[in-house]
Amino acid sequence: MNKDRVPLGPRPTPPRTGYPALSRQRLTVLDHVRDHAPVRVSSAAAALGLHPNTVREHLDALVHDGLLNTVTETPGGRGRPATLYRPTAADPAVGVHDYAGLATALAGHLARTSADPEADARAAGVDWGRELVGEYAGSDDPRARVLEVLARLGFGPDPDTDDPARGIALRSCPLLDAAVRYPGVVCQVHLGIIEGVLDQLGAMTGAGLDLIAFAEPGACRLFLPDPTMPGGDRRD
Repeated sequence: MNKDRVPLGPRPTPPRTGYPALSRQRLTVLDHVRDHAPVRVSSAAAALGLHPNTVREHLDALVHDGLLNTVTETPGGRGRPATLYRPTAADPAVGVHDYAGLATALAGHLARTSADPEADARAAGVDWGRELVGEYAGSDDPRARVLEVLARLGFGPDPDTDDPARGIALRSCPLLDAAVRYPGVVCQVHLGIIEGVLDQLGAMTGAGLDLIAFAEPGACRLFLPDPTMPGGDRRD
């Protein structure tokens, strides 16, 4: 056996380094924005029973930490438009943790109980992907949104700009151990998530959508439909 052989497939998703330590109150404010985004300072203060100045301080600190971003409310009359706060896709830590736990539990359950675990895993992933479109604010371009969701979940998507026909390398996996144990189930959840994102955005999800697990040393390979996805051409 060649001990120097590079294993196929992605690496485990590394934990986020430099994640800011949050006080209980600041984490409460962050969780409120995640659940109700986009939010105003005034609505968050009323919901949480805190002074607006306190909430504004926490919100601005979370923006500084890269956990939230701001948009300006569409003007609806006189007065200065309000600033709205919403989660940013820049921090994958919480999304990775939540996704990994849920997907691992789902994979094990389906593998044990389903008559067709791969089909059920794909269907569950589709529903999940549709929900993620609403949870993660981002680009309206389907391909860009897929990349944003995958990055948020910890897949390390790496499009091949030199040869788009090679698709997108997924350099890391947030539940690699489960994928090794239940490869068909886990990878169908992943593929279903992508299908759900595309479907929710009205993009074609038929021929051309494919995921090759453990395709090469250091990555799985994702292929997005063509022609809906410029730069994400399917394989010949």
